[in-house]
Amino acid sequence: MVSGYLQKNILTSWLYWHFVEAPKEILKGWKNFLLFNLNYFSVPLLLKTLFSPWRRYSWSYGRGFNISRYLEVALSNVFSRSVGLVMRIVLVCIGLVVEVFIVVAGLIIFLGWVLLPAFLIVGLILGVRILP
Repeated sequence: MVSGYLQKNILTSWLYWHFVEAPKEILKGWKNFLLFNLNYFSVPLLLKTLFSPWRRYSWSYGRGFNISRYLEVALSNVFSRSVGLVMRIVLVCIGLVVEVFIVVAGLIIFLGWVLLPAFLIVGLILGVRILP
């Protein structure tokens, strides 16, 4: 690949790099950012443990049957799971919002890179027109 790449003239080498090699690298970097964000916010793990108690806070019922103790522990465990559910949903939503921003930013960067030569040509043409 490299030997054939070096045998071309400089214009075709640049075109190949700008429109083939660099976009591949941009897409790989974009993919890495997307995967990092999902891992950073632990979105898959949070979805798997959505109804788990918050910070593993749970109470045991103890020995014997005491109705007031049973209701107190059940209510505490339900509250702990509810807090866990709310916190995990908030974190998943924040992670997904950041994911959308990464998608939009990546799209802007990718399209900007591909259209950069056109911007350069248009800028030169408009710049020459302004000259007296």
